[in-house]
Amino acid sequence: MSENKPIILPDLGTFSDDAGLIRMEKTSDGRYTRGVNGVEEIAATGDRKVEFVSFGNQTLACVKSAIAFPVYYPVYPVSIERPLKAVLMDLDGTSVRSEEFWIWIIQLSVASLLGNPKFELEEADLPYVSGHSVSEHLKYCINKYCPDKKLEDARNFYFEHTHREMQEIMEGRGRENAFTPTPGLKDFLYELKDMGVKIGLVTSGLYEKAWPEILSAFRTLKMGNPKDFYDAIISAGFPLRKGSVGTLGELSPKPHPWLYSETCVVGLNIPFAERSRVIGIEDSGAGACSIRLAGYATIGISGGNIESSGTKALCSHYTDSFAEIMKIIKG
Repeated sequence: MSENKPIILPDLGTFSDDAGLIRMEKTSDGRYTRGVNGVEEIAATGDRKVEFVSFGNQTLACVKSAIAFPVYYPVYPVSIERPLKAVLMDLDGTSVRSEEFWIWIIQLSVASLLGNPKFELEEADLPYVSGHSVSEHLKYCINKYCPDKKLEDARNFYFEHTHREMQEIMEGRGRENAFTPTPGLKDFLYELKDMGVKIGLVTSGLYEKAWPEILSAFRTLKMGNPKDFYDAIISAGFPLRKGSVGTLGELSPKPHPWLYSETCVVGLNIPFAERSRVIGIEDSGAGACSIRLAGYATIGISGGNIESSGTKALCSHYTDSFAEIMKIIKG
């Protein structure tokens, strides 16, 4: 932050210098300026993916996009009331450790785009190539490494690599330990079931990449069919490609709130008015923002990029394990 005073964002919180937020004079789209037309404060998450605009008694959140236009959402206050009715859980990094695999796929795609099989992503790229949509990840890489290349070509390489590697994994070959259930997942899920808490699985991943992950994890844990276990599963759907029909996913994934909203309101039939009896669990900055903008309390779990993306302050709690999260759930 550029000033030695807290950032106050109504319904979101009061944030100190070390919270990870970045104070701004104006929003990146130029729509709002601090001190003009009632705007009291403007701040962005550390990765600058989401910007917050305070009007003194309310806050708007602007979700930026590398491939479309920014979208503004109202920010709602959150709380946790017990007993909980539902837990919403992210897939990659939260339920299944797979982020390294998908970052590797992005790296392979950019390598193919560059015609350089030795290409490797840098450490600084990691917050921007996980947690968002495929197109967002690829567009970031194109802007940085090959601005003369087309997103369409990058997506073609991405799906070529994905199809090949997923087929190898489903047939018992492929990259070793690509999808590993997070420690404590099985006991956590069964305990939620015993408590009568509904469970929704939420992922920004497209169905063709998300479903093998879920299936692989449940096979490893010997938990049967995930479709029978979860009360709702929402993915980013099916990719839009020439010759096929796609579903909405590339422009509305995390950090937009829609995946979490749809899982809870439609999939679990829990109305927005009862959102205080719902929590979301995430390991990524984009996911933490998505849950928070959907109006639910966010429980961050370590291992992802929440800290490096500057979104830890948006979490109601931040933990290292499902055992710690269960203690929060029980109060």
